Amino acid sequence: MGEDYLQQFLDETSFYNNIVLGNLLPSKLWDPLPHFFQTWLRNYIAGTLLYFISGFLWCFYIYYLKRNVYVPKDAIPTNKAMLLQIYVAMKAMPWYCALPTLSEYMVENGWTRCFARISDVGWLPYVVYLCIYLVVVEFGIYWMHRELHDIKPLYKYLHATHHIYNKQNTLSPFAGLAFHPLDGILQAVPHVIALFMVPTHFTTHIGLLFLEAIWTANIHDCINANIWPVMGAGYHTIHHTTYRHNYGHYTIWMDWMLGTLRDPVDEEGKKVM
Repeated sequence: MGEDYLQQFLDETSFYNNIVLGNLLPSKLWDPLPHFFQTWLRNYIAGTLLYFISGFLWCFYIYYLKRNVYVPKDAIPTNKAMLLQIYVAMKAMPWYCALPTLSEYMVENGWTRCFARISDVGWLPYVVYLCIYLVVVEFGIYWMHRELHDIKPLYKYLHATHHIYNKQNTLSPFAGLAFHPLDGILQAVPHVIALFMVPTHFTTHIGLLFLEAIWTANIHDCINANIWPVMGAGYHTIHHTTYRHNYGHYTIWMDWMLGTLRDPVDEEGKKVM
């Protein structure tokens, strides 16, 4: 890629920095910072806002506006449990934000296969590349997640932090980012690895990274939406109670193919019997 083309990526990240930092902080606090640190600060602020806004709105809806509709009263987590999840997530957030900052730096320097505009490749290739990207991410997260369980030191020192939430009344949308920092980064790394394998639209990549915060909040709310083949909260709640099933991220395909799938509908049937 030529310098003129790479400048498009730099202009785009600078635009995002100006939107977030320019509207939320005095310019004297961030304008003197190198571009890399401006990007980290933007990711940190945006990630934190997204975590709190999505978490509070979703908790308010399912625990108060729709109380006893989606989640039984005795399954609603305590405020203390949710505050602990927020505390764990906020400790990790500065480290989480290093990953998208690094991926943007690599894109700006032309080290990846990212393209700046959909018009550079056309809509059909864009959709095909996006599907391949999501397959790579699904494959990578499944195996990363599974190894965080299967390799005992990784589970003990990293992933166990997240699995203290092992009952329905301890899980909430706020648990979605309540990980050991390295654990959270490792599970997001497939998003970055995919950039070196698949031509990827830069803006779409950034959007998908931040949508992870909303997705992880959703799959920790314990509500079984039963939308095939989505790996929704019903499946993920089973993962938190059995520890050996439903490692997938967006879909059930990897678990189905590798024999680790457990269906929440089947589990409900067992309870009835």
